[in-house]
Amino acid sequence: MQNQRLAWAITGSGHYLRESLAILKTLENVDVYLSKAAAEIIKQYGFQPQLEATNHRVYQDKTASSVPVELFYEGKYHTLVIAPATSNTIAKMAYGFSDSLVTNLYAQAGKTRVTSIVFACDTGPELESEAPRDNVVKVYPRQIDLDNVAKLANFEATQVVADLDALADAIHTRLNAFK
Repeated sequence: MQNQRLAWAITGSGHYLRESLAILKTLENVDVYLSKAAAEIIKQYGFQPQLEATNHRVYQDKTASSVPVELFYEGKYHTLVIAPATSNTIAKMAYGFSDSLVTNLYAQAGKTRVTSIVFACDTGPELESEAPRDNVVKVYPRQIDLDNVAKLANFEATQVVADLDALADAIHTRLNAFK
């Protein structure tokens, strides 16, 4: 379909949020979806100006029924990116829950055969993560978090990426397919 857009969902993780917003700023024709936690964390980390600088349409999780998912039924999107994705969101998606804006977007993308690219925060046994106020902390994902990432990677029409380079490459590959 002509004029399809990219949908980008952000969850409540500060881990790689700055870098995800930097990639988002380089793209055109994107609708951004913020979970309730994402809206909070973007402000807490002081990233609201970076989000606004992208000049993309932003939808926030403000309805119980996730009304914006209807845009998938209308064929508005060719790809859904979820970046960064918290372990909570990954677990919900891996087990088929669709009880929030982001998990509902993922479910509806799958049901309308829209490819999803997911950048999971917890992809290794030890990571450094940005915390508010420019602090860096070590985090140690639990085995269940790593298992859920692996489970999600086996879903149809889902590409799970483990780092920022892979995220950028996956997005550009998808965008080039629609030129």
